[in-house]
Amino acid sequence: MRKFIGIASAVTALAVSLVACGSPGTETTTGAAAKSPAAEVLKVGASPVPHAQILKFVKDKLAAKEGLNLEIVEFTDYVQPNVQLSEGRLGANFFQHKPYLDDFNASKGTKLTFLQPVHLEPLGLYSKKITDIGKLAQNATVAVPNDATNLGRALKLLADNGLITLKAGVGTSATERDVTANPKGLKFQPLEAAQLPRSLEDVDAAVINGNYALEAGLKPAENALILEKAEGNPYVNGLVVAAGHEQDPQVVKLAKLLAGPEVKQFIEQTYKGAVIPAN
Repeated sequence: MRKFIGIASAVTALAVSLVACGSPGTETTTGAAAKSPAAEVLKVGASPVPHAQILKFVKDKLAAKEGLNLEIVEFTDYVQPNVQLSEGRLGANFFQHKPYLDDFNASKGTKLTFLQPVHLEPLGLYSKKITDIGKLAQNATVAVPNDATNLGRALKLLADNGLITLKAGVGTSATERDVTANPKGLKFQPLEAAQLPRSLEDVDAAVINGNYALEAGLKPAENALILEKAEGNPYVNGLVVAAGHEQDPQVVKLAKLLAGPEVKQFIEQTYKGAVIPAN
């Protein structure tokens, strides 16, 4: 009997030793494991295109030399990335512009900070009838997005290029009521953003979001008569973190890389003007 007790004790000791050393398939938060690089992973939530693609470029090509341990989590909605960031399940996210973030913080009571601008998905004016903005006819019909955010952006784009004049100070919150001068007598036809590319057969021109332009086979840098500029644009998408985490080492490293020349070149070469670097 004493012999069997000795064997059982040896087996128990071996099991304890394996757990303490972190045997395969066993998670442990003590000893060396607590200090392993895995504990310093920066988990970033992102929309698949172009955000996750940009992050994947950073992860594959740039992160290692900066000591950045990056994990990308893709989301197809605009709520969970902020919810999970606020709850601490993410270290950062990359999918939104500041006006959306400000509204989310106000409505949900979250405290998230827009840290680093990265890119703009620009609105552009397209036409199948003209190739130069100066040839837009008198009383031409221009299709515009019918949602409030993009309608304001569309009208500002037209105003920035001298086609209309808007009431002072309205900026991207403009509506048709804020048009103070319309020398060409342009007629605006509001449509759902996704329908705008198809409207080109029926209208003189249409203001189309970058993602829908791409889906329709349009090349913003080549086909758009005019395009939004990234500089000073409030709808630039960027890196967001929970307030108080702006100086976390991994966050600082990612922000630096996203603002760097390699990411700028990747965006320019990959998206051909459909996505514009903010830096």
